[in-house]
Amino acid sequence: MAHPDDESFGLGGVLSALAVAGADLRVLCLTSGEASTLGAGVDLATVRRDELSAAAELLGVTAVDLLDFPDGGLATVAPDDLDAVVRDALRGAATLIVFEASGVTGHPDHRAATASAVRIAGEQGLRVLEWGVAPTVAEALNAEFGTDFGGFDGDGVIDVEVDREMQFAAIACHESQAVDNPVLARRLELSGRVDRIRVTAPRD
Repeated sequence: MAHPDDESFGLGGVLSALAVAGADLRVLCLTSGEASTLGAGVDLATVRRDELSAAAELLGVTAVDLLDFPDGGLATVAPDDLDAVVRDALRGAATLIVFEASGVTGHPDHRAATASAVRIAGEQGLRVLEWGVAPTVAEALNAEFGTDFGGFDGDGVIDVEVDREMQFAAIACHESQAVDNPVLARRLELSGRVDRIRVTAPRD
């Protein structure tokens, strides 16, 4: 993922379900999220590192690797450099969990993080689990907030029921980003207890 809070705001429902099922979950976060306009005026990189650590523990994540690529600048980083750190972080992983290809919100950092993970999954023969939002959710958010959410649809896309309780607890750990975040609140309201995913098996 690109930023501290992506694991909770976006993937929290899926990750908590996988943890309950006994999965060994590890997070690779490529930036410290230091460029956010929310919570500005403090040492945001340190604040968001601590928030990520607390949220990951609640979600059942066993290890977190937090890197320092530039927040807002992943699209300018050489793909080989991103791929190298994703490859080094695998440590026997069987599945990579990512935002869908559009980055869900359209954020270039999200797109770059997903593209790198998908490249490495193809290279290593790993499954990919993509997370996104339904077109109806994206359309409502874009109409209400002027955002750039992309609807996630197509072959293999399914809706799965998730328990939001642990996700909400993890979101609360990201106080610098969750407070005064109406888009997040509305997205979760529109999505209800359903997350949209697609699992792609490795090619032979």
